[in-house]
Amino acid sequence: MDISGQLIERCRHGDSKAQFELYRLYANAMYNVSCRILTDKMEAEDAMQEAFFKAFDRIDTFRNEVTFGAWLKRIVVNTCIDHLKRKRLLTVSIDDTPGLSSIQDDEDYSPESVEEVKQAMQKLPDGYRLVLTLHLVDGYEYEEIAELLGIAQSTVRSQFVRAKQKLVEMLKNKN
Repeated sequence: MDISGQLIERCRHGDSKAQFELYRLYANAMYNVSCRILTDKMEAEDAMQEAFFKAFDRIDTFRNEVTFGAWLKRIVVNTCIDHLKRKRLLTVSIDDTPGLSSIQDDEDYSPESVEEVKQAMQKLPDGYRLVLTLHLVDGYEYEEIAELLGIAQSTVRSQFVRAKQKLVEMLKNKN
C-alpha cells in the first residue's frame, strides 16, 4: 500500500495527523485547481479548504476506483462551481460581449508567453474561464463538464467556443 493509501486508512479511523499529512501532500495542487476556476485568491483558498473538509467528511466513500488526487480534484472543482453558482455568474450571454460572434481565429497570432495567456484567462468572465479551464487545462470532456455544471452539452460547447474567441480577442488587443 502506498503512502496515500496508508494515510487514507488512518483518516477513515479519524486520525487528524493523517488528515494533516494528506492536506500537506495535496494542498498546493488543489489550490492551483481552485485558482484556475476562481480569480480571487482568498475565495480560491476558501473553496480549497471547504473541499478538504468535504473530502475528510466523505473519506469513507473513496473506493480506490481512481487515485485519491483525482477524487479530491473532483471535489475541489465541484466546490469551486458551487462558489460560482452562489455568485450567479456561471454562464455568460453572447449579448454581454458585443461583436464576439464575428471574431475569427487568427493563425498568425502566437502569444508571447504562457503567462500572458494565464493573465488573459483570469480576466475572462467566470463562466467562460470555468469551461475553458475544465476542458483545456484539467482535461474534462464536454459531457463531463455538462454533468458537473448541470447544463446541456451543447451549452458547454458554445461556451467553450465563445471563451476561446474572447481569449483570442483579448490577446490580440493586448498587442
